[in-house]
Amino acid sequence: CIASGERNYNKSQLSCRLQDLEKEEDGLSEKECVKEKLSLVHGFLQADAQNQLSDLETKLHREELSEEGYLARVKALLSKELSVENGDAAALSQKSNGCSENGAYGSDEDSERAGPEGEEDSAMEMEEAVASSSSSSAAMSKTRKARRSKSNSENKKSPASSRVTRSSGRQPTILALFSKGSVHPALLMSRVVSLQTTPPKCVDCRQYLDDPDLKFFQGDPDDALEEPEMLTDERLSIFDANEDGFESYEDLPQHKVTSFSVYDKKGHLCPFDTGLIERNIELYFSGAVKPIYDDNPCLDGGVRAKKLGPINAWWITGFDGGERALIGFTTAFADYILMDPSEEYAPTFALMQEKIYMSKIVVEFLQNNPDVSYEDLLNKIETTVPPAGLNFNRFTEDSLLRHAQFVVEQVESYDEAGDSDEPPVLITPCMRDLIKLAGVTLGKRRAARRQAIRHPTKIDKDKGPTKATTTKLVYLIFDTFFSEQIEKNEREEDKENAMKRRRCGVCEVCQQPECGKCKACQNMVKFGGSGRSKQACLQRRCPNLAVREADEDEEVDDNIPEMPSPKKMLQGRKKKQNKSRISWVGEPIKRDGKKDYYQKVCIDSETLEVGDCVSVSPDEPSKPLYLARVTALWEDSSGQMFHAHWFCQGIDTVLGKTSDSLELFLVDECEDMQLSYIHGKVNVVYKAPSENWALEGGLDMEIKMVEDDGRTYFYQMWYDQEYARFESPPKLQPSEDNKYKFCMSCARLDEVRQKEILRVMEPQEEVDGKMFYGLATKNGVQYRIGDGVFLLPEAFSFSMKLASPAKRPKKEAVDEELYPEHYRKSSEYIKGSNQDAPEPYRVGRIKEIFCSIRSNGKPNEADIKLRLYKFYRPENTHKSMKASYHSDINLLYWSDEEVTLDFKAVQGRCRVEYGEDLTECIQDYSASGSDRFYFLEAYNAKTKSFEDPPNHARRAGSKGKGKGKGKGKGKSASASEQSRQEAAEVKLPKLRTLDVFSGCGGLSEGFHQAGISETLWAIEMWDPAAQAFRLNNPGTTVFTEDCNVLLKLVMSGEKTNSLGQKLPQKGDVEMLCGGPPCQGFSGMNRFNSRTYSKFKNSLVVSFLSYCDYYRPRFFLLENVRNFVSFKRSMVLKLTLRCLVRMGYQCTFGVLQAGQYGVAQTRRRAIVLAAAPGEKLPMFPEPLHVFAPRACQLSVVVDDKKFVSNITRTYSGPFRTITVRDTMSDLPEIRNGASALEISYNGEPQSWFQRQIRGSQYQPILRDHICKDMSALVAARMRHVPLAPGSDWRDLPNIEVRLSDGTTTRKLRYTHHEKKNGRSSTGALRGVCSCAEGKPCDPADRQFNTLIPWCLPHTGNRHNHWAGLYGRLEWDGFFSTTVTNPEPMGKQGRVLHPEQHRVVSVRECARSQGFPDTYRLFGNILDKHRQVGNAVPPPLAKSIGLEIKSCVLAKMKEEATDNSKPEKMDTLD
Repeated sequence: CIASGERNYNKSQLSCRLQDLEKEEDGLSEKECVKEKLSLVHGFLQADAQNQLSDLETKLHREELSEEGYLARVKALLSKELSVENGDAAALSQKSNGCSENGAYGSDEDSERAGPEGEEDSAMEMEEAVASSSSSSAAMSKTRKARRSKSNSENKKSPASSRVTRSSGRQPTILALFSKGSVHPALLMSRVVSLQTTPPKCVDCRQYLDDPDLKFFQGDPDDALEEPEMLTDERLSIFDANEDGFESYEDLPQHKVTSFSVYDKKGHLCPFDTGLIERNIELYFSGAVKPIYDDNPCLDGGVRAKKLGPINAWWITGFDGGERALIGFTTAFADYILMDPSEEYAPTFALMQEKIYMSKIVVEFLQNNPDVSYEDLLNKIETTVPPAGLNFNRFTEDSLLRHAQFVVEQVESYDEAGDSDEPPVLITPCMRDLIKLAGVTLGKRRAARRQAIRHPTKIDKDKGPTKATTTKLVYLIFDTFFSEQIEKNEREEDKENAMKRRRCGVCEVCQQPECGKCKACQNMVKFGGSGRSKQACLQRRCPNLAVREADEDEEVDDNIPEMPSPKKMLQGRKKKQNKSRISWVGEPIKRDGKKDYYQKVCIDSETLEVGDCVSVSPDEPSKPLYLARVTALWEDSSGQMFHAHWFCQGIDTVLGKTSDSLELFLVDECEDMQLSYIHGKVNVVYKAPSENWALEGGLDMEIKMVEDDGRTYFYQMWYDQEYARFESPPKLQPSEDNKYKFCMSCARLDEVRQKEILRVMEPQEEVDGKMFYGLATKNGVQYRIGDGVFLLPEAFSFSMKLASPAKRPKKEAVDEELYPEHYRKSSEYIKGSNQDAPEPYRVGRIKEIFCSIRSNGKPNEADIKLRLYKFYRPENTHKSMKASYHSDINLLYWSDEEVTLDFKAVQGRCRVEYGEDLTECIQDYSASGSDRFYFLEAYNAKTKSFEDPPNHARRAGSKGKGKGKGKGKGKSASASEQSRQEAAEVKLPKLRTLDVFSGCGGLSEGFHQAGISETLWAIEMWDPAAQAFRLNNPGTTVFTEDCNVLLKLVMSGEKTNSLGQKLPQKGDVEMLCGGPPCQGFSGMNRFNSRTYSKFKNSLVVSFLSYCDYYRPRFFLLENVRNFVSFKRSMVLKLTLRCLVRMGYQCTFGVLQAGQYGVAQTRRRAIVLAAAPGEKLPMFPEPLHVFAPRACQLSVVVDDKKFVSNITRTYSGPFRTITVRDTMSDLPEIRNGASALEISYNGEPQSWFQRQIRGSQYQPILRDHICKDMSALVAARMRHVPLAPGSDWRDLPNIEVRLSDGTTTRKLRYTHHEKKNGRSSTGALRGVCSCAEGKPCDPADRQFNTLIPWCLPHTGNRHNHWAGLYGRLEWDGFFSTTVTNPEPMGKQGRVLHPEQHRVVSVRECARSQGFPDTYRLFGNILDKHRQVGNAVPPPLAKSIGLEIKSCVLAKMKEEATDNSKPEKMDTLD
């Protein structure tokens, strides 16, 4: 009988199992069923039955018997044998060979060391990985002295035939084929493969027996001693020879052992850290034992010892003075500290040291940097040089994933030792990613954690930024105002949490009893505490739940049902009038139709007049009172009425509960109401910004705006419900004659309605029942004959029928044996594909504007028609997409094809010019507006030819060349287009800008391109990015320090910092922009006091204080999309609340960078603010179409859905920019290319490339360098196919020779996968026992395989890890450019479309829209990080142009205001 301590399969269990098989509940085939039964009963069968089986088996091999015949006979034999219940105890006792906990039998191959006479034993026997539940409980027996003596565990083996194994995964194992060596092993192996069995494993050490790396212990030298004898050798004695000191001390003696090897009973060299010892497998070791004080690892002075053990426990005791951890074994007799391994054991031991050292790096790195990403950790590991004396030269991702379980356990034990108030390292984003990727089992209890590395001490954390420096106002808002709110929330949370499960109930941590000793236990009532803290025992903090909650905290649901906007209209319901309450004061001041208008009314003896504010009773008494301004009083057939212009209360805006309860907002909502609804008069004060507003920043201000007496309120802003815009109240004034009934809301709503009405003007002639016009207007824009117009793609089609866009070819059948993971690619959707990107606008030129004449002879002006000439884009011609890739994005072809459309289909106006007629060069013309197109040729679809455009295609006005071209100067469709023309006329001074958290300067670069700002100061704490900013902006003062320190200096009156750099002073900064990092409070769950105090001291709060102190004209905060959702949108609300309180007009929105001209999906939250007196910018309209599923830009706050002002949701002026546009011109480079400057080797191919290279000739290409990936990763990249959508699931399962000379292994599929079943060839798909629903077994991990083992291991839970090792698609776009491209990182789609490498720094910079001339600084990872953290300059430029148009509009207004009085004077 082999291993002790393992349970036998008893008779009753056996019969149960057989009955199950009879019922065929397992869905096994007949063959599998027979094999399963056979494996169960083989050991119980009578000798003659066994002989009969042997004969049948032999016949099967000699092919005298077909498989069907064989199965039929075996079945008959079994049913005969099973009906005679005659298994006896002897057979049973022989049977328990290596039966593991959950009843699966194990056996192994003893033939390796059998000489010729060992033929008996050499039958090859099969075995497979059994997920023994004991491995997960991994409880180490303390010191197993009472081991069974060797003699009885090594009794002579029963003949092979009685040692049939049973497979736990219900896979048919090829039974030992019942032969005694009669079958040739090769034939046997071929049958193994053909029947898809699990490969054979050693029952003890669980290593594959066919593994070429399986090594044997070479035996001990002759002079080696047994353990008890060796321990009494005087060379080890620390006592004098005469002292009988051996029995006298309690603790085991401690020695060192060098040149050691560890092996199992079969002599297989094996690792001791994979859970074998914990599962009571007997491991032994040999080596030279030395006294504890000897530090020299050579053999001299050591006692050679053999077969020490079995090992009862192994442990780690921290790092001896630094790099190396000390590892020890405990046997029944002594403790041994390991020195150097033997030569043959060195590779195995190196892995052990590697993982211990790696866990040290991870814990120390995360202690100091809790907010880093998985990619940052990889970078840390890959750039750490292993300490001398360890047997490996670099750490790789493969080694991190290989040791993930151990590393995570070390983190768990580190957290346990830590302070219970500190958030655990385990739930940092980086650890959560590692846990998911590697499929780590959390909450394993090591026996008393003997293996926890005793970390020196808690490391002092690098304090990140200091405590926030705040202005008084910001401090008051965040501190006083909200501490109560947070406490209230926490009380509600406690109620919620009482309902929530606090533990998963599955992991071992949850199943522990309470310790009774920790802080939390001592507070529990049952241990005599108060029970107030409600914390779980520190030993029972469930890690699974902690990680799950942290994950949930990051998820934001984008697909939100539309919520109706809650209008507080009362729809003028009739209420029984109580006449006695209400009486008019004075005579009517005006009769208007049937209405008598009054100036005053008396209600409940309180006099009201037009212009007063009132509270209005709602229909439901439980609701709060509504507030309104009375703008008219009258009596008509409906009774005594008033017109209510509603106020919106703060709580009904996006601010929600963060608003000031006394602050109201003007809205464009009003209605007629009965006077009887009025509840009483209230006082609403308008708080206008003070004259000195810009200089009042940072002063001690009273946070209360008005006294709270129950009827006094104030307002400072007008609020737009749909777009969440807070703006200065409009300046509409009533004229003398409508004073008595002037309502600002009515006036504004009417203005909007008037603008929306389509009108025709300048009638020309009447022909054929149609009236022709020279001009039409829509939304305030004039359209004249000859103007270009945008239309939706469905507005008209072309006579050139294009082959429909290449749908992906149907999937070929795939060789599942070669590509075992391909089955996971069931979804058609490919990330980063433009398959469903919409077409850009159709462009036409107006030939005629007309209305049909009605029967009464008058034109029907409600139905305006346009006759247009169609323009072709290059992709609409027969040359299709290829043509558009090389041509300018705004190039069109004239055609004489015409189409008639409704005027209402027009989406906007654009300018289309014949290139030869332009007075400036095409580049300059195109660059000065986003709605400018040109054509040089006409296209004839019938002949598929390009021709000179006809004469009428050229502008009538343009023959005499001149700038004005007599073009109707109506209000342009694009504010920025017009503003550009005006900018030329008005000299626009650039805004003096301070860029905080500037990074390498993407935001500033875009603003400079827009010509709106000049960045005079930048603050960036991270040196490489600050250096990059300096390189590109030599005129800027760049502060490389903490923004809190700088603000403190300025606020205390300093003029320079410690380096003598001049600090910007109050009044200097006209624009403030930046993207404050949001670590520490970035989840979606509510604030609690800990996360709130992090937020209070965060860089967002510091940034708002900068805004309050400097009071710039414009303010922009850029952040990740989820900024608007953090902490149930509390972060957004508090930010807006702060800006509103300072007096800023403000709004927020989410923009998709891909819509502004980069080939990348990147959604960003933008908060915009403008000082009183400025115009609050709109968000820029998209310029390019983009994949619709990346353009979900609405935001839900408190169940209200907000959108930005963007109208171009279905199409846009230009086609989408692709990966090909972005980087097809860059020269080919290899994995690890590091030449910082190379030549371009060619011309730009696409419009984008021409733009990005710039107009100046640049022979030198910089930073086209890429990360050097390890040999294994490089091999994987080489094997990912080039087809669009390829990723790790397309890797072949083969052995590959790596560049470092080693060879990878094939991934073995060892378990039945419950969820995905088997492949079409019947092959297994599981790689770990968890595939069968059991706990993970550490022995199932595989390494150094082309298909990374961890991906199929955890793929079912994570969308099959779609996109990892993914290639970019030439016609698609980049995933969000990350700070460190890693094939197994958050964004795994980082492989070049054709080359076997990750994307280069230059390619990433282009995906962000940085010009090629833009300089980066530092090493390759620094550069990747600078690019990945930046705001794409094209996005920043679009926002900059909107700010510019606001500045221009204001200047224009001021110019007209100033010119008015002069005209008056001349009249006088």
